[in-house]
Amino acid sequence: MFFVISKIFWFVVEPATFLVLLGLLAVILIFSGFARTGRRLLIGLTLVFAFLVLTPVAVLFIRPLEERFPRPPADMPPPAGIIVLGGGLNGLLSQARDEPILVGGGSRLTTGVELARRYPQAPLIFTGGSASLIDFEPTEPVYVRKLWLGLGIPPERMIFEEKSRNTWENALFTWNLLKPKPGDRFILVTSASHMPRSVGIFRKVGFDVTPYPSDYRTAGDSRDWTVFLPAEDRLITLDLSLREWIGLVAYWFTGKTTALFPAP
Repeated sequence: MFFVISKIFWFVVEPATFLVLLGLLAVILIFSGFARTGRRLLIGLTLVFAFLVLTPVAVLFIRPLEERFPRPPADMPPPAGIIVLGGGLNGLLSQARDEPILVGGGSRLTTGVELARRYPQAPLIFTGGSASLIDFEPTEPVYVRKLWLGLGIPPERMIFEEKSRNTWENALFTWNLLKPKPGDRFILVTSASHMPRSVGIFRKVGFDVTPYPSDYRTAGDSRDWTVFLPAEDRLITLDLSLREWIGLVAYWFTGKTTALFPAP
């Protein structure tokens, strides 16, 4: 039920969708006897949209998430395993083209390969099934396997958890699959903005994880504040950051994470 509610909720409040819905409402009001109210709403929406895409306001939301967990030193002890969260590959397009099609979070998958080469004794674990409300067939693991094989990872080093639909299930089902022993430490790979929520959830189910963030959307310096960035990048960044902040609150409120804003 939590999965279904979260999907429906985000479909409505996702920034671009929410602005479009309000814009349609404004048009309806203009042609239904409430023209003044509709025009005011439309003007307000235009100003809000301009503010979101022409200023670096999205950076204010995503920088605290991405900077929360720095990457560990390269000489850290070998882990018991390397856990890579799903979401870096478009399962629908990959199935249609019969090849791995990476999306914004695709560096999760290549970072996992990099770490697997650094720690040749550690298994490479992928966790992620279908996150769709209507398509329950997990296609992402199929093409992640194909990608990793193409990048030289032996099949015997790969472990796949293919039933999870969100981060809570990623952690829970991976715990049930691996049955980690006391003292086992795992490297956790996911997008930098997603790392705080992921760490809190994996700690909640009992994992000892070392965060290894990837897929940064900010430079971490003054370049983040330039206005000369594509508008679509700003909207995507805002979407990702708001999703994470809302997710942090929701998961903490429902007892699925160890803290409201997990820390190192």
